[in-house]
Amino acid sequence: MTEFDLIRTYFGDLGSRRTDVLLGVGDDGAVVQPPAGQTLVLATDCLVDAVHFPKDAPVDAIGEKALAVNLSDLAAMGAQPAWFQLVLTLPKADQQWLRQFATGLGRVARYHQMRLVGGDTARGPLNVTVQVAGLAPPGAALRRCGARPGDAIVVSGTLGDAALGLDLWRGRADRDDPDVAFLLNRLHRPTPRVSLGQALRGRATAAVDISDGLAADLGHILSASGLGATVDVDRLPLSEPGLRFGGRERQWGGALAGGDDYELCFTMPPSRLHELDAIASRLGVSLTRIGYIQPQPGLRLVRGDRTPVTLAACGYSHFPEHR
Repeated sequence: MTEFDLIRTYFGDLGSRRTDVLLGVGDDGAVVQPPAGQTLVLATDCLVDAVHFPKDAPVDAIGEKALAVNLSDLAAMGAQPAWFQLVLTLPKADQQWLRQFATGLGRVARYHQMRLVGGDTARGPLNVTVQVAGLAPPGAALRRCGARPGDAIVVSGTLGDAALGLDLWRGRADRDDPDVAFLLNRLHRPTPRVSLGQALRGRATAAVDISDGLAADLGHILSASGLGATVDVDRLPLSEPGLRFGGRERQWGGALAGGDDYELCFTMPPSRLHELDAIASRLGVSLTRIGYIQPQPGLRLVRGDRTPVTLAACGYSHFPEHR
């Protein structure tokens, strides 16, 4: 199978059909027509074998995750997904692997009404890179730098599940156990909060997706906004399966520093907090207030009784500092 056979067979017609795609896969470049009155939001993530997914991860889940993690970035910007490109390096053209990968990738693309419009393939170590393009009205995209003192800090969903799921996957836990299955799905098949991001436009003052752990990613908001925060670890939203297998304190660590949750963390003025229940109900996602923004720089972790909490690690880093 040649490179062009591979592209034509597995990726030539992937995703939803869109009238704004004037020229898609198969040419030297794609031609798309952004709607009038919309700005483009672009994001790119790469998934590296044995770094972003286990070597024995389900192949269709690799396809799902490759697009989902990029969609999580669009969600954090409040953008509506539109198109994406795929750069895929493969050790060999394994047709069964490609079929399963394209199935997972296409499943997420169709759900979010996206169209694959191009990319590249090459021979090499397994690496999946996706670039997504989304749409947002001018000036409406969410950013990290808008937090203000007194804003509430809110997170979606539950945290720490993916980190625990990775431990269970490595430990060959009973995958027929419903709680184990839940945690493994949180690892392999994250749910990007795309609709939530769009609902937060004009409401949230800052937002970020939680990919490297809450402490690190909230830290990006604090750094960009030049502010600090206090977070009550007793208020961190933890799932029942996570508590069953990890226990409360272990799950705190996973929530704060484990990564791979792909939930949203955002800040909101107290005057708008009454809107959260309606948003959560309409979208079917839990939203939990966990702390507040302060003028003094730094992230302070406390228990409900205000006892300070020390965090051993701040989150995942591809290039950790060595001392």
